[in-house]
Amino acid sequence: MSTFLENQNWRYATKKFDATKTVTAEDLNTIKEAIRLSSSSFGLQPYKIFIIENPELRAQIKTVAWGQAQVIDASHLLVFASKINIGDTEVDDYVKNTSITRDVPVESLNGYANFIKGYIKPLTEDDKNVWASKQTYLAMGNLLNVAAELKIDVSPMEGFVPEKVNELLGLDKLGYTASLLAPLGYRHDEDATQHNKKVRKSQEDLFITI
Repeated sequence: MSTFLENQNWRYATKKFDATKTVTAEDLNTIKEAIRLSSSSFGLQPYKIFIIENPELRAQIKTVAWGQAQVIDASHLLVFASKINIGDTEVDDYVKNTSITRDVPVESLNGYANFIKGYIKPLTEDDKNVWASKQTYLAMGNLLNVAAELKIDVSPMEGFVPEKVNELLGLDKLGYTASLLAPLGYRHDEDATQHNKKVRKSQEDLFITI
């Protein structure tokens, strides 16, 4: 088995973190860069990731996250927040960034920009928000993969009240909404679930070749 697959088998949704252990600044930066490099539809990355270190704020988030202790016991708490009602402004920002990064005239990208806008404009606001939220799951996938390579634990969470997290972080005023939580750190020796065998479908049951 490759090292990558071994690390994937090692990874699990940690239930109890060791609150005395902290992820180093170097490892955190590696995680941030892996998230930054994640794929997204059209490359738009319609989200922001908030890294919550403030203990009082994390305690407040815990109360609206079903009381899950990982929120406060983990080394860091990441909040993935997707853009609300994405539109032309975000596309224009992406095109400007592409122009600068690739050193090409912004006018040469007008066709692609219009193509993206033509896809987004007909969508309802609800459809736009669902689409933007889905992109955060791609970024979460990269987080899980790089964290496993670093032997850092992550507990991805959908179990929280988005409206309450939005209120605590002021996300509504920024035009974003919380879609995922990701406490990360190191498993506690007392977390019994780390010893459980990973339960997944077999390849025969999961894959269909046509």
